[in-house]
Amino acid sequence: MSRPQLSFPWSHLSSPHTPSPTPSPSPPDILTMSSGIDPHPLRRQPLNIPSTPSLLDSHPGTPWREDDENAPLLRPGDVERATYSSARDPGHDIESDIMKPSRTSSTWAKAQYYVPSLHWVPNYTLSLFGGDLTAGLTVAAMLIPQSVSYATSLAKMSPVTGLVSRWFTSRISAIARSLFGPSATDPATQFSASIPPIAYALLGSSRQLNVAPEAALSLLVGQTVTATLRSDPHTSPSNPEAVALAVATAITVQVGLISFVLGFFRLGFIDVVLSRALLRGFVTAVACIILIEQLIPMLGLVKLEHELKPQTTLEKIFFLVEYGFTQSHRPTAFISACALVSLVMLRMLKATLRQYKWVTRIPEVLIVVIISTILSDEFRWDDDGIAILGEVPIRTGGHFIRFPFHHHHLPYLKQTTSTAVLISIIGFLDSIVAAKQNAARYSYSISPNRELVALGAANLAGAFVPGTLPAYGSITRSRINGEAGARTQMASLVCSAIILIATFFFLPWLYYLPKCVLGSIVCLVVYSLLAETPEDVIFYWKMRAWVDMTLMSLTFILTIVWSVQVGVTVSLIISLLLVVRRSSRTRMTILGRIPGTDNWEPIDESPGAEEDAPGVLIVRIRENLDFANTAQLKERLRRLELYGVHPSHPSDMPRRQQASVLIFHMADVETCDASAVQIFYELFESYRGRDVGVFITHLRTEPRTMFERGGIVKLLGADAFYEDVGKAMRRLTGEIQG
Repeated sequence: MSRPQLSFPWSHLSSPHTPSPTPSPSPPDILTMSSGIDPHPLRRQPLNIPSTPSLLDSHPGTPWREDDENAPLLRPGDVERATYSSARDPGHDIESDIMKPSRTSSTWAKAQYYVPSLHWVPNYTLSLFGGDLTAGLTVAAMLIPQSVSYATSLAKMSPVTGLVSRWFTSRISAIARSLFGPSATDPATQFSASIPPIAYALLGSSRQLNVAPEAALSLLVGQTVTATLRSDPHTSPSNPEAVALAVATAITVQVGLISFVLGFFRLGFIDVVLSRALLRGFVTAVACIILIEQLIPMLGLVKLEHELKPQTTLEKIFFLVEYGFTQSHRPTAFISACALVSLVMLRMLKATLRQYKWVTRIPEVLIVVIISTILSDEFRWDDDGIAILGEVPIRTGGHFIRFPFHHHHLPYLKQTTSTAVLISIIGFLDSIVAAKQNAARYSYSISPNRELVALGAANLAGAFVPGTLPAYGSITRSRINGEAGARTQMASLVCSAIILIATFFFLPWLYYLPKCVLGSIVCLVVYSLLAETPEDVIFYWKMRAWVDMTLMSLTFILTIVWSVQVGVTVSLIISLLLVVRRSSRTRMTILGRIPGTDNWEPIDESPGAEEDAPGVLIVRIRENLDFANTAQLKERLRRLELYGVHPSHPSDMPRRQQASVLIFHMADVETCDASAVQIFYELFESYRGRDVGVFITHLRTEPRTMFERGGIVKLLGADAFYEDVGKAMRRLTGEIQG
């Protein structure tokens, strides 16, 4: 077979100025960028950043300044007026003066709320297109090599994940061959980076969020694909790629359904439920797994790995220790090291010269990809045993779009559900933090529930093209998207169009790209993922947060020793159990009188507070009451009676005499559900059976209504309710008669 030669467009086209949407990869999604971008949601800052903060106060990100919006990417005119008013009024929406909708009916207004594109598309102006176009070009330049790296190195799939119809393929292939000559392969689209963003652009509430595959999520898909190929009895050794495509599709459609359902039922609050220590342990473990996975191709040990077949991460660590120095392919290892050093040096150069705006947009990954591809072609590196990307074939069954619940995919749904759940949660956490950061920086509001619906719809749309990887928002790409000038989701539409065009017409250029360079690109993510781990460990140690330290360590160990799914699942269960445990303990304390006054304060917080009435226990309940935190109310009150507010063991001797009167201070109780009322009724009934007096003070309107409906007012009598503790105490001491 003759050796394919690279041919570039200027050698075949009449015009030497053919636009070239050359991809400029950014480091994988959660990378630390030289421009100071926050690489990951795990930095110690509140996850629920305010949706509509002051522009001059926006966090995270740099303060908004008037000249930010007057950058050359935006045209003067109405944009300047909107910008000037924004600078004067920090709460003003930047685009509100540009895209003010006409008066519409309530139905149309609701439609615009749930489908934001119905608002911004009709009101879109050319003054915004310059920034959106630049942002789309910038992000597309990152995504093309990045998506190839994720698909090849992490997801264990073809560099191009997706199928195209024979009709579509034959015509695009003919055009490609006419442009690039016979060396052009049948192209296919990088659907994971192009189709989901289109769907999100129509439904998403974030104007700068960029939706595409991410490193950690691609790794989860790759581990599931590998496990399925090893264990599935239906797998045909002659066509493992078809199985990989089916598994990826099964995961993506479930991810879309889970996200959509969570958003539909308004469960967008889950971003504040998961422990940050759990996420730090997971991210640290993923970084180590990515490093171990990529060291194998970077050292040229892929063939030996296929022979020995190490499966778990621990086995791969031992494999690298044993053969990494003795059996590595020296030319491959040398090229990997050079590529990684070049990427790091270019990143440092960008950080040093970041005061020049154009420097921050230099696509350092694209530069390394182009140079290594040209050198590989010129010096025939593949003849020296260096693995190259090679031809990217199309495996098509004649369908560009296929129903995701096709009978070929159904056998893989059940075994991929756990992976889909993890991807849905982790992807949403990354996306919502990125969306909130941009909403805070550019002063507009986003809805977590609508974001879940939009992300779910985006993945469902992608699932109709077999082999599409799950796609979620990225903090790094979204931040760069905004800094490059994106002010609407038109930037995502431009980005998707460029990726589609570039994949069909420019992917053949990567024929001689060394695979070890792709590994070096992915390896860049390891530094950013590990960068904050020492800081977090020191912080938890300083705070003596042993539970957080244990949870983080447990997640890391389980993920490394067993698998990502096992590590995250077990730690997630433990984290949720801790949340339930803490929420099930009603917060209450004992009140005492400040001598010489009629003020009552917690005795454990105010040294001067005294319990001056023997046998009287005054309990202040400090939260709303529901089924969760009242289940243990009887036991909590019993321990307060016997031991007070200080910690004690159940085997300890009682420190207090049993109370003959209980006064409940309920000023902090705003709501009370039916289960709590039922438990209180049983509790008060038992006190009356023991001849213990019960009084209630500071009862608000809603809890009182619930107490009346539940029969508590009738049980205790109207004279058991007082406005404050002082009146109840005067009744007990005889100052109030009757």
